[in-house]
Amino acid sequence: MTRFLFKGLIRDHHRSLFPIIIVTAGVMTSILMYCFMLGIIDDTVRSNAKLDTGHVKITTRAYQEISRQLPNDLAILNVSELISELEREYPQMEWAQRIKFGGLLDLPDEYGETRSQGPALGMAVDLLSPKTKEMNRLRLEKALVRGRLPQASGEILVSEEFANRLEANMGELATLISSTARGSMAVQNFTIVGTIRFGIGPMDRNAMIADLADIQYALDMENSAAEVLGFFPNFVYQKRAANRIATKFNSEIENPEDEFSLTMLTLREQGGLGEYLEMINSRITLILLSFFFVMSLVLWNAGLMSGIRRYGEIGVRLAIGESKRHVYRSLLSESFLIGTVGSIVGTAIGLGFSYYLQEVGVDISGMMKGSNILMANVMRAKITPVSYYIGFMPGLLATLMGSAISGIGVFRRQTAQLFKELEV
Repeated sequence: MTRFLFKGLIRDHHRSLFPIIIVTAGVMTSILMYCFMLGIIDDTVRSNAKLDTGHVKITTRAYQEISRQLPNDLAILNVSELISELEREYPQMEWAQRIKFGGLLDLPDEYGETRSQGPALGMAVDLLSPKTKEMNRLRLEKALVRGRLPQASGEILVSEEFANRLEANMGELATLISSTARGSMAVQNFTIVGTIRFGIGPMDRNAMIADLADIQYALDMENSAAEVLGFFPNFVYQKRAANRIATKFNSEIENPEDEFSLTMLTLREQGGLGEYLEMINSRITLILLSFFFVMSLVLWNAGLMSGIRRYGEIGVRLAIGESKRHVYRSLLSESFLIGTVGSIVGTAIGLGFSYYLQEVGVDISGMMKGSNILMANVMRAKITPVSYYIGFMPGLLATLMGSAISGIGVFRRQTAQLFKELEV
């Protein structure tokens, strides 16, 4: 029976071509939007995790309340002991110290006078320790535009846009003017050895990357860090594990009455990321349901048009003894075949476009000018195992629903009326 129906669909294009085109287009669009939205989520999570939030973050309670002001006077003390305790208590995670700071980067001329200067948003990370993973975590080698990575104390990286604005050359001396954790002025000389481009607007405007030990010395923060970030292996965020670790840590360490006690926040609890990710997920669901609904309406109309054209055929089938239920089931079987073929073709095309967006992406740097959101300038799709079969849900269900609704007319028609419409 299935082979008979399949041959009928192939030979009668009027009955199958238009529905297959509709299903293919709907499935292709659904998969493309699904993969693209997943790519946005993945880029957002990765960008914020590696540059700002970690998968979990530990700060003092007072620092967290005004963290945007970079209050390094409220930093974590005795951080090396804290790191040792965390590695012993949570060995499944990788821990990294960070210091964020602001200041003025001054470039002198040959006479020692200011030639150019600009505000710098700095981040101190462990660049020189033998076991450090920060180089790979921040993908500094891939982000490098000119020069080289720091290899010794006193060497820094600046963003390519910032370096061009300051007219800085590689190997040139630069002076950081900032404030120490004790409130006094900090003046420290560094050597610019390379420029980087993260592809993230806020970081590329005025970023400065320095070694943690250098900034601890410059800002009078020996054995201190503003933040301690925790990362899961392979840089894959695990929501439940992060919540469990944060709950355990806060129940044992956090003291609501002490503003200098430590607190741990998960990625989704920082900067409104949780609400943002929930909004994106709801958008994905809404898009898929919208396509499902629209495809159902279109295929319902297609089924009604096909049903009107086929009333004569249905009348003959009923006249020779075929039951209405069998006719109805055959219509559903045809719809299942149409949905399967359309879903396969649509999935193949949708995955093809998604792969292109995953590898090449869409440049939105023009839209990100002036933005402070840590989001990549190039938006990419992300293909997951779910992408291979999620298109079959709207493709098959919408087709079956459309035929199921339009096919009800078979039960409402009388055999005599069908014969009359056949004009025999």
